[in-house]
Amino acid sequence: MLRHALKLLTTLALAAGFSVTALVFTGAPAHADGCYTWGRTLSQGMSGEDVRQLQIRVSGYPGYGAVLGLDGAYGPATAAAVTRFQQAYGLSADGIAGPQTFNQIYALQDDDCTPIHFSYAELNKCNSDWSGGAVSASTAKFNARVTMWKLEALRKDLGTALYISSGFRSYACNSAVGGSSTSRHLYGDAADLTGAPSFCTMALRARYHGFSEILGPGYPDHNDHTHVANRASQYWSAPNCGI
Repeated sequence: MLRHALKLLTTLALAAGFSVTALVFTGAPAHADGCYTWGRTLSQGMSGEDVRQLQIRVSGYPGYGAVLGLDGAYGPATAAAVTRFQQAYGLSADGIAGPQTFNQIYALQDDDCTPIHFSYAELNKCNSDWSGGAVSASTAKFNARVTMWKLEALRKDLGTALYISSGFRSYACNSAVGGSSTSRHLYGDAADLTGAPSFCTMALRARYHGFSEILGPGYPDHNDHTHVANRASQYWSAPNCGI
């Protein structure tokens, strides 16, 4: 959609006698097709739904052992996460979310507001309507979206694709695979990672990307994957990796 709009704009400009090189975008953020669009520059002291939407997308950059709150208040933790996001993508790292930051986010997200390298289907191989878990279907789906943005940050850090073997589970799906009755998979905010890089590498780097639950090699039944999730209190255990 955006490409088509730019093509149309170019055509209209040429028809009006303007040179294409004379078209200048003066700082207003580009619009994301089918997803959220920011209409103002955001910085510390501001609040609102636009801040919360930003927090979701930089939730994978809170720093070691931290989890970024999605409270809609632009405080020091949000500014620090924005700075890390900007550094990761080679932007001017000032902790202020303006057009460059938003344009990078737009480039990273699909029309359903998931990051480009992950999808709802990957996070839900159980039942497509997200029902039957420990929370409402809408909450489970939202939790999965936040998890995907954290995985996008981990993927950027590792410089390689990540493969998800299990995400959201209903109670029925969880029981069928022998999952714990308190599994975070029931909440939609967990993902089991397989493939390359090594499970220990994934577990070690996940500590920097907003996951309060990390389980890996050496933890019972986790020698063949790394599990990342979100919970109220931190619990990391991958003894074979030194965690």
